[in-house]
Amino acid sequence: MAKCEVCGKGLVFGNQASHSNIKTKRTWSPNLQRVKALVKGSPQRVTVCTRCLRSGKVQRAI
Repeated sequence: MAKCEVCGKGLVFGNQASHSNIKTKRTWSPNLQRVKALVKGSPQRVTVCTRCLRSGKVQRAI
């Protein structure tokens, strides 16, 4: 699975607990977007999580 190229956020593993408390493995995926962003002054396609986009850590290229 892909990771955010800014903060490194990726898959997280854990347990899903049913009503009867039977536990099964599950994963949580980050909300990743492929966007065109400025990297060292030139536009480039990067995979970034939406939190980095929203907080302004990535400058989008138009």
